[in-house]
Amino acid sequence: MLLYMSTSREATSTPPLHSVSVAGVVVREDGRLLAIRRADNGTWELPGGVLELDEAPEAGVAREVLEETGIHVEVDELTGVYKNMTRGIVALVFRCKPSGGTERTSSESTAVSWLTPSEVTERMSEAFAIRLLDALDGNGPHVRSHDGKHLVPAG
Repeated sequence: MLLYMSTSREATSTPPLHSVSVAGVVVREDGRLLAIRRADNGTWELPGGVLELDEAPEAGVAREVLEETGIHVEVDELTGVYKNMTRGIVALVFRCKPSGGTERTSSESTAVSWLTPSEVTERMSEAFAIRLLDALDGNGPHVRSHDGKHLVPAG
C-alpha cells in the first residue's frame, strides 16, 4: 500500500515532480573540457540528459556522453548537484576521463568541442559554466541552485 502524505501547501494536489538528469565533465590530460552546442536551443553545455528509471547514475552519464559526442568515458566521481528552480530539474554532475571514441555530433548536438576553462566561461551561461569549474576545483561535491541561466542564493 502506497501512502502519500501531503503538505499543507498541497493538501489536495498531486506530489511535486522532479526530473533527474546526469552530465559529464570530461577532462582530457591537457585540461581541456568536452562541451556540446545543443541542437534544440544552440547553447553550449555539458553532454548529458535524463537519467532513465532503471539506470545507475554512472551508467547514465557514460550513455549520455557517448550518445551526444561519440566519446567513451570512465566516470570518476560526483562533483556537484544542481537544481534548476524554474523547471524542477536536478542534475547530478560527474567528472569523467575520456577512454576512447571519436568526436561527432548527434541529433542532440550541432557541435562538439574541447574547451579551455576560459572558453567555458565565455560560451556558457553561469549556471552551466559553474558545473565545469566546480568539477576542476577538487572541493566537491558542490550543491547549487539556479534559474536556468544564473545561480540563485541557497535558502
